[in-house]
Amino acid sequence: MSHLRNALADYLTLRRALGYKMDKAERLVGQFVTFAEDRGETHVRTETALAWANLPAGAAPIWTSRRLAEVRLFARHLHALDGVSEVPPDDLLPARGRRATPYLYTSHEIAELMRATEILRGSYVQATYRTLIGLLAATGMRIGEAIGLDRDDFDADGGLVIIRHGKFDKARALPLHPTTVAALQDYLIRDDRPNPAGMPALLISATGKRLRYTVVQPTFKKLLHHCGITPRSAACRPRIHDLRHSFAVSTIVDDYRTGDPSSRLAILSTYLGHADPGDTYWYLSAAPELLGLAGERLERHLAGDA
Repeated sequence: MSHLRNALADYLTLRRALGYKMDKAERLVGQFVTFAEDRGETHVRTETALAWANLPAGAAPIWTSRRLAEVRLFARHLHALDGVSEVPPDDLLPARGRRATPYLYTSHEIAELMRATEILRGSYVQATYRTLIGLLAATGMRIGEAIGLDRDDFDADGGLVIIRHGKFDKARALPLHPTTVAALQDYLIRDDRPNPAGMPALLISATGKRLRYTVVQPTFKKLLHHCGITPRSAACRPRIHDLRHSFAVSTIVDDYRTGDPSSRLAILSTYLGHADPGDTYWYLSAAPELLGLAGERLERHLAGDA
């Protein structure tokens, strides 16, 4: 292997030993190394890193910035060892990520999406997607967490599911509403459920395999189209992840209407698996209704009535 390729292998080994997963870095920096090798280079050069980061032509600034950021970390590691590799300046290709505007599903739209599963081929496939959508809407878990669940992660007696490998590899337990527990139990005892040996997944396809996001996403888009659920604007497009946003916002709205929301935001943050409570507070700006309720509460407080 080339000097750069060997250096990349050492870099990945070191970072993984420190607890980083490095899957995205391995893919992106590996592509950069191939690009640099094709140029006959043995060290990182800022000019080369910049040329690679800007591929393909016309890519979004946030994309080029993230690509260069991965190479920058690798370059810092190399520069500390060889003193020759160039480290791209921090102010080169700056870009700040912008949160997508969440599409907040109404309870009617969620019910329509669950009913729309009837257009899918096969009664078990229909049941699987109906269960998946219901589980996401009722718990606010991430899609990756839902399709990563095993049967043993569902405790019907305790009324909860265990997310063993959430974001940042953190585990958490999610209490479930009795209706959600019943729906999962019914799904697991269906006569048409495949039973392949050694398959632990809770949600499985008609062929007995764990659901894959690359299949779930286009299927969900088909359901959206069938229900006539369309983007509210260019920046607000319905996604399956927005079921999580909808859960969070509806929970906060209920708290504003029935009690003190500040006392339960920390609980919601833990339930959602947020590493930073600020990620939960962000939902306050996600819906006009929430802003209105927050404003009313502030006015009462300033008036001395809160």
